[in-house]
Amino acid sequence: MGQNRKKPQRLRWVAMITVWTFVLAILLSLITQLISGVVESFLIALLILLVIIFTGIVFDMIGIAATAADEVPLLAKAAKKVVGAREAVYLVRNADQVANFCNDVVGDIAGIISGVLGAFLVLRLVYAGFFQENPLLGIVATGIISALTVGGKAFGKTIAIEQSTEIILWFAFVLTKIEAVLPGRIFFGRQLPPRRK
Repeated sequence: MGQNRKKPQRLRWVAMITVWTFVLAILLSLITQLISGVVESFLIALLILLVIIFTGIVFDMIGIAATAADEVPLLAKAAKKVVGAREAVYLVRNADQVANFCNDVVGDIAGIISGVLGAFLVLRLVYAGFFQENPLLGIVATGIISALTVGGKAFGKTIAIEQSTEIILWFAFVLTKIEAVLPGRIFFGRQLPPRRK
């Protein structure tokens, strides 16, 4: 019976995350195109690219931390009314959804956008006369972006596994602060699910 009850919830989650991914991908693609058309400075565009790569790495760490975190120390902190601890327990108990959103949605979108911005930076360098138009330049830029992303995520995974409780508690704390200024409970349910036996 429990499995039958969970199936509609999973289907709802799949439908919701699919729609959210579609909306976020379009929105961020529009923002990327806007940045490409407005930003004249190569250094600012490079900084934006690094921020996007770093964002993908951080969210990958959060997704890993959610699946690796131990619920027991978080329950102890929640009992002591540590800010964000109760919400951290909620995130750990819904680790599959947290990991799906952080690793797949944010991570994949960040990867796509960083690729687009990388291509934009290569074109900017070519138009500025620093390089002759050469397909090899785009390949090298793609390699550098991929190396930074994969290397950063590999480093981040080690930290996420070793410091999973601290990371998920920090993330929950940040979400509670954001939620405090927003109407309704956007990130968390109205109450924690019952403790697992």
